[in-house]
Amino acid sequence: MTEKEKRASGELYDANYDKELLKEMEKTKELCYEYNNLRPTEIEKKDELIKKILGKTGKNIRIEPNFYCDYGYNIFVGDNFYMNYNCVILDGAKVEFGDNVFIGPNCGFYTAGHPIEIDLRNKGLEYAKPIKVGNNVWFGGNVVVLPGVTIGNNVAIGAGSVVTKDIPDNSIAYGNPCKKVRDI
Repeated sequence: MTEKEKRASGELYDANYDKELLKEMEKTKELCYEYNNLRPTEIEKKDELIKKILGKTGKNIRIEPNFYCDYGYNIFVGDNFYMNYNCVILDGAKVEFGDNVFIGPNCGFYTAGHPIEIDLRNKGLEYAKPIKVGNNVWFGGNVVVLPGVTIGNNVAIGAGSVVTKDIPDNSIAYGNPCKKVRDI
């Protein structure tokens, strides 16, 4: 089984020395670099380039620089998507965003995690678990979403939250760890 196949199945894998994964990440870093260095008025070039980076793009999407991701092809965004400045998506596993998703500045979506066992962690092993975000979701600034989390439809996540567990539909949630505070 290749490291890429291990990653896809949720097993521990080594992305640090696998030539296939390193080549894919290098290509995506180059595309992100190019994207982040376009002039603000180069909207058509931005649209064209983001479609090369991401796995799926809906209509009317805008991603402000600086934007970084590992592979890009594991990121799927719906219609009316906005991501503010300085966001990072570690997409070893699939990251899906529904329609009408708005993301504040300095947010991170991290499918990557590392083992707690010291020997495994020191070998550079990691795992990836998917993140899924529903429709009509708003994230305040500086939110971090961790591996394996699903966020429902019609949700607002307050600024500075660290989302470690699933958030149900029609919720306002915030905190560290992020918890549902009330219904919308």
